[in-house]
Amino acid sequence: MASIQTEREDKFDADSELVLPSLEKVIPEGGSVETSEVQLISTYFDTEELDLLARGITVRRRRGDTDTGWHAKVPADKARTEIRLPLGTGEDSSVPHEMESLLVGAALGKPLARVATLTSLRRAHRLLDRDGSVVAEIADDTVTVDLAGADGHGWREWEVELGPAGSESTLKRVGKALVAAGAVRSAHSSKLHRALKSDSEPAHTGALGVVAEYLDQQTQAIFAGDVYLRRGMDPIHSTRVAIRRYRSTLRVFGDVFDEDRAVQLDAELTWYASVLGEVRDRQVLRARFSESVHDMPDHLLLGPVAARIENDLLAAQIRAREAIATELDGDRYRALLAQLREYSRGLPLDEGASKTTEGDLDKMARKAEKKAAKRVAQAIDGGEVEAMHRARKAAKRARYAAELVKPIVGKKAAKTRIERFTSVQEILGEHQDAVVAAAALLELGRTAGVTPGENGFSFGLLYARELQAASDARAEIAAFDL
Repeated sequence: MASIQTEREDKFDADSELVLPSLEKVIPEGGSVETSEVQLISTYFDTEELDLLARGITVRRRRGDTDTGWHAKVPADKARTEIRLPLGTGEDSSVPHEMESLLVGAALGKPLARVATLTSLRRAHRLLDRDGSVVAEIADDTVTVDLAGADGHGWREWEVELGPAGSESTLKRVGKALVAAGAVRSAHSSKLHRALKSDSEPAHTGALGVVAEYLDQQTQAIFAGDVYLRRGMDPIHSTRVAIRRYRSTLRVFGDVFDEDRAVQLDAELTWYASVLGEVRDRQVLRARFSESVHDMPDHLLLGPVAARIENDLLAAQIRAREAIATELDGDRYRALLAQLREYSRGLPLDEGASKTTEGDLDKMARKAEKKAAKRVAQAIDGGEVEAMHRARKAAKRARYAAELVKPIVGKKAAKTRIERFTSVQEILGEHQDAVVAAAALLELGRTAGVTPGENGFSFGLLYARELQAASDARAEIAAFDL
């Protein structure tokens, strides 16, 4: 059975003559440094077209230290999730079946074969706190590359991996010291990426490069979600957010894309989001109702209220999760992944897209903000549930558009715009959640009212609470200075 751990690291390019700085200033007070040296041999596997590497995923067989074994590294926001199997679970020339089955979606069903072997002479420096716990490990690696039997290039790099006792501030502190010593933050996400893509050029630059990079981040999250789903983990929320960001980009920046192809992809992303949503909706309701029932005085809980809620919603969630598992092996889903992979190579652009400037992108983003503000105002005036929901979706699109143009307008300006529409989204999200929760409680109350030993009274109280929550959200958005 594969084991899982989270890895957080930063990489730096270091010239051969650079000297690692003194680590005394970056270890905790009372701490120490342990140094060791080892030779690591890592054989990497991918499809012929490097589909895994394109999604930031690497698969390797490693020998040489305590990390000996099979490792699949999958992006997880700023970190990576590492899925491990013992070395004896697969032949040297092929990826173990258990690991390959987790990667079948990301590999688009293609076979995995050896693409490179990297040998690293590693001098490791483990930074320990006063209790002997690892804060971080700095690896000084001299790497040589063997590509399909031919001698390749090599380089030196410094890698800082966060330990169990470390924090993000640890990485910042150590990274600052390494840069001061002459190192440069690496542009490569992994050693394999540097070995195989060192001379590659991005498919798009300028304004189109900004769009392509943002969409590629979302594609990476969707593919990572595929691996996690097959492992039995729960990436549903993060995957749906990535889908929303992708769809929002297709709409807000629609002038850039070929309309017919963008509409078709939008429809397929909407379909997959709805499949995932059947699980996510139950997860949200279960958490929401659990808190509400916990807050209710015992004398107002008539009958097995918590059990009724949990049993009904959990059963529906399990059925929905089984439906996802079925779709993961379906033709429609495979076609969607293939389409996303193809769009990462070349976006479905409109004929005039090459003339798009960074200023044009910001104008499109600001247009989305104006549209969101207009829809919020209309929702406040009308008060209809559907108008509130449309305003929420418009606020999300404005937020995601502001994220995309961050490299254009700068972090400070983008942060202000993102935070403004995030607040709107959260308020309107609470309204939508309350409306959905009220409808679910109405149905649960009806069932309890005709079931022996149960009583609909408590569900009525919970229903009233959700109506009040929706009312409070409407009042909050009405007072919000957008």
